Amino acid sequence: MKTVIITGASRGIGKAAALRFAKEKVHMAITCRNNSRLLESVRLKVNSLGSDCIAYTGDLSISGNVKELFALVKKTYGDADILINNAGISHIGLLHDMSDTEWHNVIGSNLDSVFYCCREAIPSMIRKQSGCIINISSIWGKCGASCEVAYSASKGAINAFTKALAKELAPSKIPVNAISCGVIDTDMNSSFTDEEKKELINAIPAGRFGTPDEIADIIYSLSIQSPYLTGQIITACGGLL
Repeated sequence: MKTVIITGASRGIGKAAALRFAKEKVHMAITCRNNSRLLESVRLKVNSLGSDCIAYTGDLSISGNVKELFALVKKTYGDADILINNAGISHIGLLHDMSDTEWHNVIGSNLDSVFYCCREAIPSMIRKQSGCIINISSIWGKCGASCEVAYSASKGAINAFTKALAKELAPSKIPVNAISCGVIDTDMNSSFTDEEKKELINAIPAGRFGTPDEIADIIYSLSIQSPYLTGQIITACGGLL
């Protein structure tokens, strides 16, 4: 039975991915940074769909917490087979108004956590010559978004990280890919006014925001592809880019 780790799974894309994988009867570990109550509700739902699941609350921008998470997974299920790096936060505001703490918070949550999780997952994947890593990115990592410089920078780094790590792990048959999401209907976009949402929708050829379930389906599909599909930044944006 496969063991899947999904970070940032208390809501949005991470939650949808957890529920999608739960249908496949896997072992699963889900994480969040703060909201243990929401995460526990996801865990119970995963269980109800037929998959065993453990929940971990902690800041994954801290390497010690990531080591603790992977130790818990190994003790409970063994080595991780699939790692989905979804945890992340946004920050909206002018760059020159951004504090040091705000900058490091975004980079830590969005980029450092990916490094720490991959570093823990890779040794056992190499030993078994199998595994899968999927990073959740954003179209802003390609073209940038005004007033979201730190977020855009972190996602651009994720794209480069994905391509480089894919080359490193290809000889070990471990695919590494990223999904570059467009505007998805999650809490991350709750700060937009109705007028701003309308303007965004008008700019999207598909005429709507994407849904977490749609991204979850793409995540699952990537997890079962041939390892020859690797190093790709797959854009899901309704034609916006």
